[in-house]
Amino acid sequence: MDEKLNILIETRNSEIFLRPRFTIPLDENCDKILQKFSDEFKKVDCAFLGNIVDGHVFISVSKKDEHFWSPQLHLEILEEAENKSLLKALFGPKPQVWTLFMFFHFIIGVSFLGFGALLYTNVSLNEPIFFPLMMVVFLPLIWILFYFLGKIGKDTSKNQMTKLHHFMIKVINN
Repeated sequence: MDEKLNILIETRNSEIFLRPRFTIPLDENCDKILQKFSDEFKKVDCAFLGNIVDGHVFISVSKKDEHFWSPQLHLEILEEAENKSLLKALFGPKPQVWTLFMFFHFIIGVSFLGFGALLYTNVSLNEPIFFPLMMVVFLPLIWILFYFLGKIGKDTSKNQMTKLHHFMIKVINN
């Protein structure tokens, strides 16, 4: 049996994270792996869109299959030794969606701090505290709601994430 047996061992982070990460040690040169992805993206029948920039590979679903929560797979391939590489991967929504999502988190966080300061000031000055108190209670609930919306988005795109992962494994094993 001269058949080459490829066993890929993935190290993954927790399911709690909205943007799953994993790493795979590879027994190939970094440039060779990047060339495999480049060759695959140039094929007419390639089902995914891809860009390669400075050792980073960005893989996304085709425009016809794309929806708001469609994932993107970001691969960073690092040279570890002569013929050893480390592939670091990160699933996430399109950068525009993630930026909007983080912007909302930032606004909620800053508002929480502002209303917390207003609540403290009103308590110190014996002013009415109803509105700032409601906001200090309400804003963390909105924050939790955003987390679950992100989780729903991640679950919505699980099928596409699986396809992106299988595509990546197929390219690496070729």
